[in-house]
Amino acid sequence: MIKGSRRMLSIGLVLGLALMPLTAFAEGTQPTTTGTTATVQTTTSAGAITELGVLRGDGQGVTDAYLSKTTTRLQAAILQLRLIGKEQEAQSYTGMESFADSDKAGKANRPILAYLKSHPEYGWNGTVTGGFDPNAPITSQQLYKVMLESLRYHSGSDFAYKDTLQFAATQGLSRAAAVTPFTNRDLAVALTETLQAMPKEATHTLLHELVEQKAVSADKAMLLEGQRIDIQKAADGTTYLTDGKGMALYLFTKDMADLSTCQGACLTNWPVFYSDRLLLPDNLDDKEFGVSIRSDGAKQLTYEGWPLYYFLKDTKAGDINGEGANNVWFLIKQPFYTVGLGTDAKLGNYLVDSKGVTLYYFDKDPTGSSVCTGDCLVKWPAFYADSIVIPKGLKAEDFGEIKRSDGSEQTTFKGYPLYYFFQDAKRGDLKGQSLGDVWFVVNPTTFTGTTVGKAAPPVPAPTKVIIEMKDYSFTPTELTVKAGTTIEFINRDDMKHNAVAVDGSFKIDLLDKGQSATIKLDKLGTYEYYCEPHKNFMKGKIIVQ
Repeated sequence: MIKGSRRMLSIGLVLGLALMPLTAFAEGTQPTTTGTTATVQTTTSAGAITELGVLRGDGQGVTDAYLSKTTTRLQAAILQLRLIGKEQEAQSYTGMESFADSDKAGKANRPILAYLKSHPEYGWNGTVTGGFDPNAPITSQQLYKVMLESLRYHSGSDFAYKDTLQFAATQGLSRAAAVTPFTNRDLAVALTETLQAMPKEATHTLLHELVEQKAVSADKAMLLEGQRIDIQKAADGTTYLTDGKGMALYLFTKDMADLSTCQGACLTNWPVFYSDRLLLPDNLDDKEFGVSIRSDGAKQLTYEGWPLYYFLKDTKAGDINGEGANNVWFLIKQPFYTVGLGTDAKLGNYLVDSKGVTLYYFDKDPTGSSVCTGDCLVKWPAFYADSIVIPKGLKAEDFGEIKRSDGSEQTTFKGYPLYYFFQDAKRGDLKGQSLGDVWFVVNPTTFTGTTVGKAAPPVPAPTKVIIEMKDYSFTPTELTVKAGTTIEFINRDDMKHNAVAVDGSFKIDLLDKGQSATIKLDKLGTYEYYCEPHKNFMKGKIIVQ
C-alpha cells in the first residue's frame, strides 16, 4: 500500500471528523469488515533467514543498514559453505595455497579462501588474474550460480553459466533474478528460495536436510513452512501478488459488505486462498493481510480487506487469465490500487478507495473545481491519492487533481472532484447515494460529467499524472496523456533512478528515494524512455495525444 494516499484537507476538517465515528479516512486504518479476524501469522524472508541463523549480519546484526548493503563475493562464498555444512571445516583449514588477493579478505577469512582454492568442485575458480576479488559486489547471475551449487547442481555439467538464471528459474529460484545491484535484502530472498528448493536427486528440501543435520532447529524451520507471497511482473510491466508457486491472486469487486458473496459455482472457478502462516517480501506490510471467516466457516486470507482467490483457468505460474474477467475480477496489483472498483447489484461498478470505501461526485461541481466548502466539506471529505494505480479497464488519463482554495489537493475523475461521505463508516456502505439528488457514486462506464459541468462551457482541468519508479520498473509502463499534461516521476526504490527519452526530448536527474521530478510534453507523439543505471530492463512509454 502507498502510505499517505488519503489526506485530510484542513485542520478544521480534521477536527470536525475527529468527533465522528468514521474510521475510513484515518491514515493506515483498515475499515471495519464483518467476519474478519485480527491478524495472520507473518514473517519476512530477512526475518526468517535471520532467525534460522543462516543470515547473521555484521557486527550490529541483521539491521536495515546491513540489508541495504551490496552483497560481496566473499559473503556469497561463506553462505554457500554454510548451506552445505562446510563453513566450520573451511574456517579451520590450514592449507597455504590460496588466491593471489586473499589478503583483501582479512585475516579471519583467509582460511576460507584457501579452502575454496583447494576445493574447485564448489565452483569458485577465481578471476583470470588468479585473484578472488572478495570485496567485489556479486551479480544476481553469480549469486544464483552459488545457490545452484549449494543444491548440488554444477556449472558446466548441469547447466551452462550463461544460462544460470534460466536454469535457476526451473528450480524455483527467480525472485531476485532481475535485481541490480544485488543487496543483502535480495540475498535473504534468494536464500529463502534455496532452502525451500530440492537439491539434485533429493527427496526433501535443503532446509529439511539442514534440520536432519541439526544445523537448523526444527522449531525455527517452521518459519519457512508457511505460504510464500511473491511479487511478479506482468507483460505490461505492472506487478501483482502471487503465492509461492507463482499462481496469481485476485479480488472480487462484489465482495463489498458481504465477504462471502462468491458461492457455489463461483467458488469452483475461483477457489479461496488461505494459509495460517505467510512468508512475505520485505516491502509488504503484514498489517495489510487478514483472515476472513466465510459464511460456511472456512477461512480466507484478505489483503487490504479484500478476500483473495485463485482462478481455475490459471494452470501455471505467470498465467493471469482472470485479470478483468467480467469486469469484476482483478489482480492484486503491487503497489495496490489507490482507486479501485466496487460492485452493487443495482448500481453496477463504482469507484472506491483502496479499502473499498465508496467515492462520490457532487452534481453541482463544474469541471476542474469544487464548490463543496465549509459544512459541506465536513460531511463530504475530499478524496486525494498521491499516485494513481487502477484496475484493468480504467484509464490513468481520466484521473487528475485540482488545487482547492486552501492549497490542498483533491483527486478528480474526468475533471470532476471525488469525495467520501462521512456516514460511510466501512466498505460497502452507500449511504451517500442520491442524497439531495446531487450526490452520486461514480460509475466509470456511464459517467460523463455533472449537470453543471455539461451546461457550462468546457474549462480545461488542471491535470497531473504520476509515474512511480518502484521495484526497478516504471508504473504504469505505458501511459497515454493529453498534450500539456504534467507528468511527475516519483522514486519509491532505495536505488537512484531517472528517466531519459530515447529521442532526447527529456531527461530528469537521478532521484533518491522519495524524490520527484516533473516534465510536460506539448508535442504529440510517442516517447520511449529508460532509466540510465538500469536501461537494459527499466523502460517505459508515454503516448501524447
